[in-house]
Amino acid sequence: MLANNAYQMGDVISADSVWGSVLRQHGFYRSYLLNDCPDCYTAEDFAEDHPQGTYVLGFGGHVATIKDGELMDAWDSSKEIPQFVWYREE
Repeated sequence: MLANNAYQMGDVISADSVWGSVLRQHGFYRSYLLNDCPDCYTAEDFAEDHPQGTYVLGFGGHVATIKDGELMDAWDSSKEIPQFVWYREE
């Protein structure tokens, strides 16, 4: 699905617009995180604050998933500062 979207959009698979479009097609909405503490609210903090549901955090060039409060990523991004979040109302 990602490859097909990238081809149709004329962009690379890793482009925010490509994978964001796939998330949107699957019922996700994008929201920016509050700017109360832009340098201290980490992915780990977000996971603790969201013990239920599925979220995709965007870090600017990287994404990670949180499922029911558990951060899932290929590496430890728990201390990274997310810029935006994709979520689905369940």
